[in-house]
Amino acid sequence: MKPVLSVIGTGYLGTTFAACMSSLGFTVIGIDTDAEKVRRISAGDLPFYEPGLQEIVITEIATGRLIFTTDFSLGKDADVHFICVGTPQKEGEFAADLTYVYGAVAQIVPFLKSGSLVVGKSTVPVGTAQALRAQLAVSAPHVDIAWNPEFTREGFAVEDSLRPDRIVVGVTNDRAEEILREVYAPLLEIGTPWIRADLPTSELVKVAANSFLATKISFINAMAEVCEAAGADVTVLAKSIGYDARIGNKFLQAGIGFGGGCLPKDIRAFMARAEELGAKQAVEFLREIDAINLRARQRVIDVVREMLSEDLAQFKIAVLGAAFKPESDDVRDSPSLDIAAQLHAAGALVTVHDPKAIANAKRRFPALQFADSVTECVADADLVLHLTEWREYRELNPADLAALVNSPRIIDGRNVLDRDKWKSAGWKFHALGRTDS
Repeated sequence: MKPVLSVIGTGYLGTTFAACMSSLGFTVIGIDTDAEKVRRISAGDLPFYEPGLQEIVITEIATGRLIFTTDFSLGKDADVHFICVGTPQKEGEFAADLTYVYGAVAQIVPFLKSGSLVVGKSTVPVGTAQALRAQLAVSAPHVDIAWNPEFTREGFAVEDSLRPDRIVVGVTNDRAEEILREVYAPLLEIGTPWIRADLPTSELVKVAANSFLATKISFINAMAEVCEAAGADVTVLAKSIGYDARIGNKFLQAGIGFGGGCLPKDIRAFMARAEELGAKQAVEFLREIDAINLRARQRVIDVVREMLSEDLAQFKIAVLGAAFKPESDDVRDSPSLDIAAQLHAAGALVTVHDPKAIANAKRRFPALQFADSVTECVADADLVLHLTEWREYRELNPADLAALVNSPRIIDGRNVLDRDKWKSAGWKFHALGRTDS
């Protein structure tokens, strides 16, 4: 008989994990303190966009295997409890706020049956699992703890959950590993690599992976700065070094940098925790990575002024994209929305379009103007900014758009548009890290 699972926290991570595990045949109880969120998810109305997930949630709720509730006592029959709450950046600090993690564990403690396993999936500073283990040794000595970092990508979360590239478990004994092997048996059967680690190593895996990814993205953006200064082409440079097997060609697309709810806050929390551990110098390079990432946004502002005027007042600028990446409605630390807001603050008349993220963007920056269609967004624009690489933007007909704008000028902040096609349609085209010719 399959173990019963509870998932504490029904945000992006928790809802995705709960639904996908239910689809593998497990009984799953999703628990959250937000009654409105629980009501919406239970009705099949997800409070965020993730391709393919809504259909799975609706299907699994109908089977009876998946429920969502605010009642922690319903987790009393669960064998494994997954902690999937957020760890946001503390206000005014780099460190992670662990309030929700400790709160989730405290709320489930009264309902933990003997022999059950608490498993953290939230991204936390190294040492958190051991601290929770010490806490549980007092409040619930009849349970064990493990850590199982998540590696889901927004826009690909269902695929990453059902066909992960690896499963990492931080455990302190064989029994905990055996329980998790039983939970992940369907994924092990399809050949998913299994890595057993200790608690601190498992906590470090996620932040180390994110730090490496952030470094690679910021490296190519730094090269884009050099290419622009030297009159070189960063897209050709990236293609050339990408053939080197030691480097690889993924995430070598120069642009406006990374954002979202994970990478920026995770590398900052990593820096804060390393300093607490006396290892500040070991990750000091991440400060420059963070700076390069933010500088990529400023470079767009600088190019806008070069193409229009130092004084942006009364210029109409169309921004294509508000989400931090395509196939998502997440606008947390979105580079595109940050750029739009800065241009608005500089006096420009900014209109934003996005296929999925308009509602979230309006809540984040209500002073901006928003359009329901690309044609409405670019109408009479003096400049168009392509800042989130949605497929529909890549497939736009530049000749059709040229007839709508006040002046056919575009900045490709993601280096994915066909420059020759746009230039042939009469557009003045600029892409970061490339010459305009």
